[in-house]
Amino acid sequence: MTSTTATVTSRHRVAVIGSGFGGLFATKALRRAKVDVTVIDRTTHHLFQPLLYQVATGILSEGEIAPSTRMVLKDQPNATVVLGEVTTLNLSARTVTSVQDGRPTVTEYDSLIVSAGAQQSYFGNDHFAEHAPGMKTIDDALELRGRILAAFDHAELATDPDERAKLLTFVVVGAGPTGVEMAGQLTELAHRTLVGAYRNFDTRDARIILVDAAATVLPPFGTNLGTKAAAVLEKLGVEIRLGSTVTDVDADGLTVRDTAGENHRIDAVCKVWSAGVAASPLGAQLAEQSGAELDRAGRIAVEEDLTVPGHPNVFVVGDMMSRDRLPGVAQVAIQGGCYAAKQITYQVKALAEDRPVPDRTPFRYRDKGSMAIIARFKAVTKIGRLELTGFLAWVLWLAVHVVYVVGFRSRLATLLSWTWTLLGSWRGQLTSTHQQITARNAIAYLHYLERRIEDTDTEVAQAS
Repeated sequence: MTSTTATVTSRHRVAVIGSGFGGLFATKALRRAKVDVTVIDRTTHHLFQPLLYQVATGILSEGEIAPSTRMVLKDQPNATVVLGEVTTLNLSARTVTSVQDGRPTVTEYDSLIVSAGAQQSYFGNDHFAEHAPGMKTIDDALELRGRILAAFDHAELATDPDERAKLLTFVVVGAGPTGVEMAGQLTELAHRTLVGAYRNFDTRDARIILVDAAATVLPPFGTNLGTKAAAVLEKLGVEIRLGSTVTDVDADGLTVRDTAGENHRIDAVCKVWSAGVAASPLGAQLAEQSGAELDRAGRIAVEEDLTVPGHPNVFVVGDMMSRDRLPGVAQVAIQGGCYAAKQITYQVKALAEDRPVPDRTPFRYRDKGSMAIIARFKAVTKIGRLELTGFLAWVLWLAVHVVYVVGFRSRLATLLSWTWTLLGSWRGQLTSTHQQITARNAIAYLHYLERRIEDTDTEVAQAS
């Protein structure tokens, strides 16, 4: 076992779990503080998750929205990056245990910021994931890109009309911002970019179906904007089925149950799941050790200073925390991470100057609005009571999102990619491989076999 804190130091040690918006902004906010920061994450990159659907539909490359965390923090001397999946939090011992390729690492801390994010939720039907990937990681986006393009390629070879129709039917489950944006881009991909690229069929014959159990599109935006967004989607050709709950998913389609309790079959090879999220399992460990409550999504209830009960040195920010019904959006994570960093900085400075640590002011979230792009020149924006649609909302969406892309080169590359796509029909990232489509399930099956072997070895040992 290794430890990242083998060198004795008198400086305050801060462990940050997760390199998403909350973790990265917290780390950068501690740049000038007299602390040593250790960022622990199972990936080597900072992911701009709201733009994953643009990787899946060929607009952006993964590098444009997922820069290397080490490179982002290269010029921050007090920050160290540790690769590994956090498996154990010990609040009493103040240690974090992470594992990478079977190698455990123990990181000691004085202050802890937990920003491990969320994962896709299938509402207890995890087997749906085999045929309906979510959209939470780079691997998810690349797999979806492969599945989408493979459906068109296979339709070119199909001779049976029913088979071709099934291949050209794309179902997006979930009518939140991600689902709406995905459905809009799938429509533009089929109706603009790929037109004329295939000889045996017209890509404009593709069906894009948006399914959700909710009564409106974009529920967080309110009925008015939801209705307007639905109208735009339908004008683009998207079929919207609200009040429809998915009850089964297989390789050839899915089954939905409507509000009357009747089941309907949708034949579709390519399905995208964006219907729900669940907080990181680390929330359960924090709740068990602190006595905090967990909500239905696995988010942990935090104090007004974003700490867990009884542990004023342990902050939880972003999608993992539950406080004042705050939404799971990037701005909540960013502001929470910066707030936690500020409280740690105040504490360290007070102790260094041998004076009392000031009382913490409660965390206050400043709502900067919600945005969702539907298609080219079409978006919806809600900022307080102000509601915008159409071109102006689209321009605001572009401006806000490019600001939060990390790194000047990534911003420039993103702007160029958007220019080519939005002003013309070209998409420069339409490359995919068969391995991208099959790797996830192959790895999952490999892990299943490993567990079976371990269980068999245990049973043999117990029998002998």
